[in-house]
Amino acid sequence: MRSLLSRLDSYLAPPPDPERVGWLREWSYAHRGLHGAGRVENSASAFRAAIEAGMGIECDIQRSADDVPMVFHDWDFARLIGRPEKSASLTAAEWRKLSYLEGEDAPIALADLLELVAGKVPLMIEIKSRRGYDVERSCEAVLSALDGYAGLHAVMSFDPRVSRWLRRHSPQTVRGLVMREDDKGYTQAAWQRHLALWIARPDFLAYHIHALPNPMVAALRASGMPVPTWTVNSPELLARAREHADAPIWEGAGIP
Repeated sequence: MRSLLSRLDSYLAPPPDPERVGWLREWSYAHRGLHGAGRVENSASAFRAAIEAGMGIECDIQRSADDVPMVFHDWDFARLIGRPEKSASLTAAEWRKLSYLEGEDAPIALADLLELVAGKVPLMIEIKSRRGYDVERSCEAVLSALDGYAGLHAVMSFDPRVSRWLRRHSPQTVRGLVMREDDKGYTQAAWQRHLALWIARPDFLAYHIHALPNPMVAALRASGMPVPTWTVNSPELLARAREHADAPIWEGAGIP
């Protein structure tokens, strides 16, 4: 553990400020809001339910054709709305005319979510990215929406460029790196994980629950870095999260 921690020191220079990031450990977070029972993921109804339950909120950001940050997970509308378009092909005004296949909600912008939450619970905002994507435009859009927002919030992404961009352009923003090790991620190999950390220099690490326990993650926790974990959706995974991470990002049967 000690030798591994010494190798990770360069990612933590300076180490996370406990007063700045400590709140991350104090909450559990509803994954895409408290969805289910007619409430669609990342919808206003799911977020209201999370607030009423006293949970923090984790949400996803896609960018509209006119560079508005919209609260949505997928790269297209097929699964949740039943339409073939790509999410980036419609303007924010066109997004607002859509309806989810279930429930009565329509997609909302990040600005709408911030108005709804109004500091009542903390937010973990994940910017979606993929290879070849101009993620810096999403960073700029998210930062613009957050201008003046005083509630607890953090911005994170699988893409280490997001944390790097925030470190340079908005160092006061709590920034995180999301990581997984399975065949759906980009950091299966140890060198890829270390490279992502070196690029991102994050304040916290949101780690895939199925990759825990993990010596690197344990070393980072020992150094003072908060480690939320996702997606905690069973009692067994909740027990694992409580032993090997700092805060569950949970849904379904993972909520006690």
